[in-house]
Amino acid sequence: MKLLRYGPPGATRPALLDAQGQVRDLGGLLADITPQTLSAEGLTALRALDPQALPVVLKPGRLDVPWSGLGKFICIGLNYADHAAEAGLPLPSEPVIFMKAISCLCGPTDPTVLPPDSTRSDWEVELGVVIGRTARHVSEADALAHVAGYCVVNDVSERAYQLERGGTWDKGKGCDTFGPVGPWLVTADEVPDPQALDLWLELNGQRMQNGNTRTMVFSVAHIVSYVSRFMTLQPGDLISTGTPPGVGMGIKPNPVYLKPGDQMRLGVAGLGEQTHTVHAWDPALLA
Repeated sequence: MKLLRYGPPGATRPALLDAQGQVRDLGGLLADITPQTLSAEGLTALRALDPQALPVVLKPGRLDVPWSGLGKFICIGLNYADHAAEAGLPLPSEPVIFMKAISCLCGPTDPTVLPPDSTRSDWEVELGVVIGRTARHVSEADALAHVAGYCVVNDVSERAYQLERGGTWDKGKGCDTFGPVGPWLVTADEVPDPQALDLWLELNGQRMQNGNTRTMVFSVAHIVSYVSRFMTLQPGDLISTGTPPGVGMGIKPNPVYLKPGDQMRLGVAGLGEQTHTVHAWDPALLA
């Protein structure tokens, strides 16, 4: 099942994508797609519906983050060995955890707005893991039972803020529009092996990133188990699991960074695609 939300900011409606690729409105049954919707009971109720009986949305327009009530936006750094190498950083012995601010969330086609003094903003296609059941000190063997589904994430990052301004990485990760999520939340039953997914990103039509989740240093199950030792994972929380090589910072000898007018297109196999136009700082463009 592919769940989504469509409409302008502040007036989104819940929907699902049927087997024919048509958007079907859920507004007559749900006020929104919430963490409660993502529980086992909530998803079972949705699976019992006949999508063909739901209204077709011919022109959904803008898509938003596929669910509301996202409480924590947790990220895993350096989780692909070849990305760690291109960043010139040692391979971690344990998962590197950092956070993105909830205020950076945006939809899968929203503009990417560079901060006023940005000089080194970069791209990172990633697999997102959406929690559906409270996870607290769970075992690796039981970890995937706590996952509601998966999605595409672009961990947009301002490298100067991240690496040159002192403190943690969070400074370069939470700028407005730096957390596009979607287009859909694909439920876990449709992703039998999260370690077998191709992911890619293009900049201005040129392929920059090609990877597969099988080359992760730490698997999805390991990550969910590990993070649950340090914080309680709650329904609706999102874990972004790291990026393969091909980020702008890693291009030698001259790194490439985002500039106004650039076009990003990215996706994960079976989870949909995102497209973003990069803009100079303009508060009017912020959702």
